[in-house]
Amino acid sequence: MCGRYTITVTVEELMARFGLFDAPGIPYHRPKYNVAPGQMVLAVVHDGRNNRIGELKWGLIPEWAKEESVGAKMLNARAETAADKPAYRIPLRRKRCLIPADGFYEWKREGGLKQPMRIRLKDGGLFAMAGLYDTWLSPDGRRVSTCTVLTTAPNPIVADIHDRMPVILRREDEAFWLDRQVQDPADLLSLLRAYPAAEMEAYPVSQLVGNVRNDSPQLIEPIVPPDSPVQEGWLL
Repeated sequence: MCGRYTITVTVEELMARFGLFDAPGIPYHRPKYNVAPGQMVLAVVHDGRNNRIGELKWGLIPEWAKEESVGAKMLNARAETAADKPAYRIPLRRKRCLIPADGFYEWKREGGLKQPMRIRLKDGGLFAMAGLYDTWLSPDGRRVSTCTVLTTAPNPIVADIHDRMPVILRREDEAFWLDRQVQDPADLLSLLRAYPAAEMEAYPVSQLVGNVRNDSPQLIEPIVPPDSPVQEGWLL
């Protein structure tokens, strides 16, 4: 699953990258080095005319859900089955978003230990994870807007670390993903594939990332695990 990621850029960089004219929904954005499930995360949607950015709670609660707690079980949606699952079928057709990031974490098992790894584009730039969103009305009248990250089979870089990876959209596919006129899943599923390994890299980081309370630049600094050989694709 994709359970942690980073977004360490400024509001201005986000606006430039995603063609945003204004960003009223994120006036207090700051770099985040350990975004975790259940938190409010930035997401880009298209309103029919322009891209807009705002915050969604990470952990999708379907519109028809009876309890808010189901969101904790819907952090990720498997791309291969999203068109068939009741929780994701309608959002895939009508409620798609981009979730900006510049890296994500997975844990690589090494003997009896798990080494956290940060995975990113080789150029260190922003990318967009494919997301779905929905709005749930609670019994007390609250409107809760939530999202999930789509995942797929990993490319060779990530496969050495984990058996799934988030769907990272090619930049040229982002507008199509957001286009509300596109509602046939068959037209969308071809986008939900592993990002090319040749354009990505992974490197080990501090065990501090395991605690969601930790959120500082130290978390993304590369380290060399003791007695671990350098592997192809690692940034060391």
